[in-house]
Amino acid sequence: MTVVHIVLFKFKADVSEEHRARFVSELKTLKDLPCVQDQQLIVGGPSITDPIERSKGFQIVLLSFHQSPEALAEYQASKEHHRVTSELLWPFKEDLTRFDFEISGDDLHGFRSLVDLKS
Repeated sequence: MTVVHIVLFKFKADVSEEHRARFVSELKTLKDLPCVQDQQLIVGGPSITDPIERSKGFQIVLLSFHQSPEALAEYQASKEHHRVTSELLWPFKEDLTRFDFEISGDDLHGFRSLVDLKS
């Protein structure tokens, strides 16, 4: 089984685009942590949802893959994750939604194939 970790981020209205861009850049560095499966960590945004209201104001999404719930816990407890969230997220966030779930190897293979087609 693989654990999929999804987080949606919404910043306060007065947070600059430069700050959000720095946050995205720093989030992307977390893919190098050994607890991220095969460096599979994707950060995206802004939303292109139409109509945009369906995005509920969320501006950035993180999607990462981990070998187990323990690997996800290790990711969240890492000093790198703590640095990014404590310096660039918590003082500036309006809202956050997190959803974690397990998938089978077959589902993961299908996702990898889809991503490979888009490259």
